[in-house]
Formats: sequence, structure tokens, C-alpha cells
Amino acid sequence: MFGVNVAPSFCSHRGLLTKASYSSTSYDVTRSVSKKNFLEDTFSYKINGTNHTSLYFRDKWLLDASDDEYGGVLVNADRLPSDPDKFTFVLRASLSHWKVKGKKGVWLKLPLEKCDLVPVAVKEGFQYHHAERGYVMMTYWIPEEPCMLPSNASHQVGVGGFVINDKNEVLVVQEKHFTPALSGLWKIPTGFIHESEELFTGIVREVQEETGIDTEFVEVMAFRHVHDVAFQKSDLFFVCLLRPLSKQIMVDDLEIQDAKWMPLVEFVEQPLIQEDDMFKKIIDIFIARLGKRYCGLSVHQLISKFDDKLSTLYFNTVDDPNMNCQAS
Repeated sequence: MFGVNVAPSFCSHRGLLTKASYSSTSYDVTRSVSKKNFLEDTFSYKINGTNHTSLYFRDKWLLDASDDEYGGVLVNADRLPSDPDKFTFVLRASLSHWKVKGKKGVWLKLPLEKCDLVPVAVKEGFQYHHAERGYVMMTYWIPEEPCMLPSNASHQVGVGGFVINDKNEVLVVQEKHFTPALSGLWKIPTGFIHESEELFTGIVREVQEETGIDTEFVEVMAFRHVHDVAFQKSDLFFVCLLRPLSKQIMVDDLEIQDAKWMPLVEFVEQPLIQEDDMFKKIIDIFIARLGKRYCGLSVHQLISKFDDKLSTLYFNTVDDPNMNCQAS
């Protein structure tokens, strides 16, 4: 019914296109699609084999995608076919087309509502890159050379907040869920940074959520880097100093068993802290900061010409030889 004079760049399709076709050959595409006449879904007139109609055929039977800045393509997730058979057809055609065009990496985002397409992509050679609640991201490297696509995020980012009041008391919590080794420990509020959240706002949020105490970020005092923490990911943990803006504690019953203001001396003398080199060093840094013998990293927001975006830079701002640690 539809005689198509297919351009040479489409001569290596697999699967649903069962045979290579050449520019001198008229090919009946509808016969290559088992049980489903996909062309009739899109075309309502006869294709005559001219250059114009060849381009029209190509545009309709490639996945909608845009070029990225690294010579690859980003597939438009909003315009993916829902039918797995049709997806197989256009995916194979697209991969052949992109290979001829010299494209490199392919980024394929499959929404949750189109999860039936995942097995098709896997069968065609796509690999999992990462997943979120609403989608899975898959990738395909076209050149026959080592893959240069960046890996998934390698780190999770956590924060902990030292909040000390004018009575030299530290805000501490006991969590509802903990490992047996930490039983009985009073610790500083901690948590994870959310997506697109700043360190200095994330720790303020965490402290408020767990204890009800409003705080003001002062600086990052130190950070820890450790590997193979959760699902083979690494962990960056930033220890921050905060200034309390309120006094009344309101415990988050979902995560926290109890919270209180604890005298600094009592906090430091806890056996679990005294027996742990990491905890002891963090406490030493904290006490040195209180005595103005140590300066942390204060927050500064700047715009870079490289990307025209507002960025946060943490750095030390000591201005005099007395090490008074007063941020400018």
C-alpha cells in the first residue's frame, strides 16, 4: 500500500525491519510490522518516494530527541510511544539514524507510566543510569570505544548541627531508630540535604524539623568523607555551627525519641564520644571554635560568568592575626 524509497542511511535496521533496503528499491513498510499497521496510524496518503517524502518518513519514525552539548541526544520523554511494539520499531530506527549521524551517547528517560518500555530498551542494549520516584534514566553508548557518559551521582550529602545557647548548653537528640552500638547516645541533630537545597539552609531545616528550634547558620566547621556507606555510595557529612533563635523544644515524634539542652561538659563526657576518635576530634574542633582558636568556613553567594548561576562558596574570612574568627 505504501511504497517507500528508503534512503541508504536506513539500511541497517534490525528486528521489526526484517531486511535491509536500498535507495533503488521500493519497500513496503507495512509488511515488516507484525499484526500492527503502524504506518496507518500516522500516514493518511501515499508516499511517492521523493526526497520530500523520504524526509517525512524519517521524521515520523524516529524518536523525538534533541542534541546535547557533548555530541549525544536527549530523547523527549513526553513524546514516547506507549505501545512496546511501536517503541521497538522507532527505537531501532533511531539508533541506526544516530549512528550514521555520528552521535555518541543516548539519554532515555522512561516515566513510570511507560514502564512497559523498559524491557524493550534493555533488550536493545540500554543500561540503567539512575532512577527517581517517577522515572528511570537509561543510557546507550553508540561508538565502538570506551563509554564517556558520566556515571550516576556517587555521593549522598549529610549535615549535622552544633547549636549552643548562652548557657553553654548544646542542643542534643536521641533518635527512635538507631544501631545498637549507639544506644543511649545524645547526639547533635543530623540529616540529609534535599535535592537543590543549600547546605546552610538544609541544616537549619533539619534542626527545626527534629527539635522545633529555629537557628541561624554560622559556618561549616569540618566535613567527613567516607565510602561504601549506603548501596555502595560515598558520604559527605558537613559539621555546622548554628546560633539558636528560640528556646522551646518541640520533638518530632516520627524520628526523634527525645531532645534537650545538655551542658557542654556533660555532652563531651559521654562514653561513646570519649571512645570514638572521630567524635573526639569533632568535639575538639567545636571547643576550639568556641574559644576562637579555630575558624570555619562561612557562606558567600556569588555569580559565576561560566554559567551565570548563583553559587555558594564556603571559605575562611579571618582578617586579623588574632584569629578572632569573625566573618566579614
